[in-house]
Amino acid sequence: MLIWIVVGVVVVVGIIGMIALVRYGMRMSTSSGDVQLRLEEYAGRTTTLLTLEEIELSQPFSQRVLRPMLIKLAQAFSRLSPSRTKADVELKLELAGKPNNWGATEFFGIRIFVALILAVLIFLIVLVTKGGWAIPAGAVAAGIGYFLPLLWLRSKIRARQEEIVKSLPDALDLLTITVEAGMGFDGALQKVAEKWDNELSKGFAKVVQEMRLGIARRQALRNMDTTMGVADVTTFVAAIIQAETLGVSIAKILRIQSEQMRTRRRQRAEEKANQAPIKMLFPMVFLIFPALFIILLGPAVLIMIETFFIQ
Repeated sequence: MLIWIVVGVVVVVGIIGMIALVRYGMRMSTSSGDVQLRLEEYAGRTTTLLTLEEIELSQPFSQRVLRPMLIKLAQAFSRLSPSRTKADVELKLELAGKPNNWGATEFFGIRIFVALILAVLIFLIVLVTKGGWAIPAGAVAAGIGYFLPLLWLRSKIRARQEEIVKSLPDALDLLTITVEAGMGFDGALQKVAEKWDNELSKGFAKVVQEMRLGIARRQALRNMDTTMGVADVTTFVAAIIQAETLGVSIAKILRIQSEQMRTRRRQRAEEKANQAPIKMLFPMVFLIFPALFIILLGPAVLIMIETFFIQ
């Protein structure tokens, strides 16, 4: 009975929340008549084109309703977050590759939203089962929900950095071949960005875009290094900047860097292979060996029990 009550409460809360979100989205989409008139006067729209309301409704639900709500929620609690924390979160989002194009404000709103949802759910569940512990359980759930998005962000950073480390040697090989064939370094970066579709190629494409906007090459490379946070990328960027400063051939530097990166990748593979027996030891001791002991010694133990203890 208690389980059905909890399920009913959760369903009711979810339905009320969805109705509120839909009403909020409809109210936002219908409150921009003046903007629509100005856009029609500027662009000379005809009656056959989509109206501003239809354009807004064509956007995803997350962009139309959830994102403004998260921003408003984050702004309401923004005083609780110091500026240093916001800068740190912005850097972590850059290291994670800007998932869903979130900023520090949106991510802070997501943390508050998850904390509130988890706190309300746990509070209602504990209130139905054990009413005396509802408030402490809700507070603990709110703390856990507040830090869960941060753990997810760290996992995204780790996955992105591992992908960059794996693809860097191959990218340097392609850069080396392209530069030795006579293409400039900027064109080689563009070629790698067009060839692949991974986090490293996106970083190269961003470097090329920044250089087209007038940013110096060394500054664009440093920006890429900052948004990746990978030691191998730092070494590569430092070597390119040093070669540009001293007038050394970039093709020769790229050839050396490519060989070094491949050596490091082989060393990492050997290191993981050497760690495999140690990592396999724990599941063998706690999972495989007990099952083997039960299968091998189980019949003998049963025979001993029947012989000595059962008359």
